[in-house]
Amino acid sequence: MSAPLRILLVTDSFPPGCGGSGWSTWELAHGLGSRGHHVEVVKVSTSPTERVARGSYQGVSVETYGIHAPGIPFVRNLIKNEQLWRRLTEHLAMRLASDQFDIVHAQHVMTTVPAVRAGRAAGTPVVATVRDYWPVCYWSDLIYDPGQPALCPACSAGMMTKCIQPRAGLASLVAWPMIPYMRANLATKRRTLATADAVIAVSSTIARDLEARAPELAATPLYTIPNPVDMIALDHAYDQAPRPTAEPYLLYAGKIAVNKGVQYLLPAIVEAGLSLPLVVAGDGPLRGQLEAEARNLGVNLRVLGWRSREEVWGWMRHARLLAFPSYGPESLSRVLIEAAALGTPIAAMNTGGTPDIVHDRETGLLSATPQAFARDLAELAADERLRAVLGAAARADAHARFSATSVVERVEQVYRSLLVPRAA
Repeated sequence: MSAPLRILLVTDSFPPGCGGSGWSTWELAHGLGSRGHHVEVVKVSTSPTERVARGSYQGVSVETYGIHAPGIPFVRNLIKNEQLWRRLTEHLAMRLASDQFDIVHAQHVMTTVPAVRAGRAAGTPVVATVRDYWPVCYWSDLIYDPGQPALCPACSAGMMTKCIQPRAGLASLVAWPMIPYMRANLATKRRTLATADAVIAVSSTIARDLEARAPELAATPLYTIPNPVDMIALDHAYDQAPRPTAEPYLLYAGKIAVNKGVQYLLPAIVEAGLSLPLVVAGDGPLRGQLEAEARNLGVNLRVLGWRSREEVWGWMRHARLLAFPSYGPESLSRVLIEAAALGTPIAAMNTGGTPDIVHDRETGLLSATPQAFARDLAELAADERLRAVLGAAARADAHARFSATSVVERVEQVYRSLLVPRAA
């Protein structure tokens, strides 16, 4: 039997207050612990109450490393990058000198560079998971203009002048001198990522993008392993979650933001001729705009705001369908995996890693345009048999491919492969 490992997870996000990437890190920590390994977490906070705070979450030791990043554009990014990289590298180096970890596993954009640097200096193997497009896009989303249907083809100086404009507005001319820094920042991220002992991409799309847009990684072992999902908890929700409302409803779950495609959501519902209430489990910068648009279009909209995972699962479990109008290139949506595991019928826009989860006409409906998305919503809402068939197939497929038990085992195999030379 293989000896248990000591693993340090370094992450931007972790429960209880977090999004999908934080819950994915938790599922990894929990799964590794269930396999007998010792796991500790270092989490970054940009709104700290103190520089270093120690605590735990459900038995896992969590150290929060804080750095204050004010909400001033570019200044905030400078602090979250160069200043954090230097300070966190020093802190992690001290941790690795005092505690003998076998593996360091970086989980996201802010923490990968310092984790790799500290691990290399200490001689500790480093694995880095890439959950979105941060190595190839300064903004991590490939969106250069929300008004354009196409995504950014390459992070060139010319394209950066275009991506700055919608973000900086009238101040874009002043911001253009930041382009050399932005390009240097991306190059540093890629060069450093390339020195990791292994990189895990969470979807085939992320892996292909790294291969095409990050040639620095050509010699770095690259694995495609999805985010782990706790199917036991979802099975409990499937069996026990009470119906949150007696009337049928459509569901959107996630951030109310441009990259999530909410600008397509209400027009598609109207075009589909659907009169069912739309429940939104989430919040975000476009909430006010969405609510105003619903009033103008006569859509019965109910915005729940952010709710606990368990409450969102209840809304998913009993929804007529889940509408997923994503515009940005989803890396591997946790919302889709959880909905699939709960047997919720899914109509989704085909972006990024979404086809890794939803297979068109097999486990859901995939559309290439907002107009096709509207047609899929209409078909799925009207066809009870189709909903039952797709929901059952999605549930079986999610359990087979995304269960934390099997995913964590695959991650452990990557760890073991890096430790064999050290044991020889």
